[in-house]
Amino acid sequence: MGILLLLMALIFEIAFAFYCIATKKNHNKIKNWIRIAVFIVFVLLIVSSVIVWSFSWVMLAILLFLLALNGTVALILKKTKNKPYKTSSIVWKSIMMIVTFVFVLSPVIIFPQYLSPKVTGEYEVATATETFYDEERIEEFVDTEQNRFVNVEFWYPKKADGTYPLLVFSHGAYGIKESNASTFTELASHGYIVVSIDHPYHSFYTRSEDGKVTMINSDFKNEVENANKGVYSNEERYNIIQKWMKLRTDDMNFVLDTILAKAKSDNNPIYQHINTEKIGVFGHSMGGAASVWLGRARNDVSAVVNIDASFFSELIYKKEIDDFVANNKDFTTPLLNIYSDDVWRQLDSSPIYIANKLNNEHFKEAYTVHFQGAKHLSLTDLPLFSPILANIVQRGKADIDKLYCIETENELILEFFDSKLKGIGQFTPKETY
Repeated sequence: MGILLLLMALIFEIAFAFYCIATKKNHNKIKNWIRIAVFIVFVLLIVSSVIVWSFSWVMLAILLFLLALNGTVALILKKTKNKPYKTSSIVWKSIMMIVTFVFVLSPVIIFPQYLSPKVTGEYEVATATETFYDEERIEEFVDTEQNRFVNVEFWYPKKADGTYPLLVFSHGAYGIKESNASTFTELASHGYIVVSIDHPYHSFYTRSEDGKVTMINSDFKNEVENANKGVYSNEERYNIIQKWMKLRTDDMNFVLDTILAKAKSDNNPIYQHINTEKIGVFGHSMGGAASVWLGRARNDVSAVVNIDASFFSELIYKKEIDDFVANNKDFTTPLLNIYSDDVWRQLDSSPIYIANKLNNEHFKEAYTVHFQGAKHLSLTDLPLFSPILANIVQRGKADIDKLYCIETENELILEFFDSKLKGIGQFTPKETY
């Protein structure tokens, strides 16, 4: 929609400029009527929901309103007469309007309106945010001796009528807690309480209850980029992974323990409707690795979903061979692995994925699915929310249909948790989607 509107604006401005130059007249009266008409059409498109109103339309709405207002005033005061024609003025005004339209339409192009993934459950979904402060940890990314804080967001059945399994989600590197909001909404609509964590300084940004915004830490960002470029030795990479996972798992353990404590004492309906005997964890990329780690470390986690991540918890660095080997201890927590092409092609070639190999016999109840044609971020909502940003970050466009991918992923995750936490149905996924 944004690109279409930009093309229409460019064609109009260029064509009208040529018309004025050809006739050697300003035609301001015609332009003013056109601007009024365009604003009216824009309003009608919003009222009729052809354009779904959002923050990305604000600048265009202001521009069209001001142009229509200026045109209306000019027509009323008859300021369109007796203005000398100048070709340079026509060209300059046309260029300025083109630049202005590019600017005001850029949010619409970067964040286009899109068809939301379907929500199939019976429950209306509500959300709530909260900031938890960990009195046992000092924040390592600043030198102010402040306690570590973790921002969380809940997705839950609005009209709760019982208790529901608790699902804890961890985002990937540079991610945010809303990265898979369509997944959380779908799960909550079927009777789950989902809490998604922002890991401060690992997330691109996070906003606390007091309004404070915390951006990603530059050192962490550089570590991830260097690791992806192969800058570090295997031993250095292993030590960095251990550092990342300690922060991630400490955050997840803290949030989970806090929620379980609140379920016993807090009168907030969110906590009172949690079934503390049914807990699942899941995450994307680095968050998926941390989720698998919790699946091994905690006895109260009954199901894990790993979305496109290496099993960092299952890696052991052997100094004598300067390489990684897989943990030989059994992993008994039910596990669903969801892979894009980006990870799938590395399962048999990259040492960092040695524990992810499909023939790893130490995973006693593991399911693996592959989304053919998907890229790493296809397994999040970002390609829907901003295709341009997704393509830039993952360096290319995925071949899979983005809506099909996220809806199918949501369906699989729901079916897995239904089977393992609620005892509903048999989970029998296909190998490839």
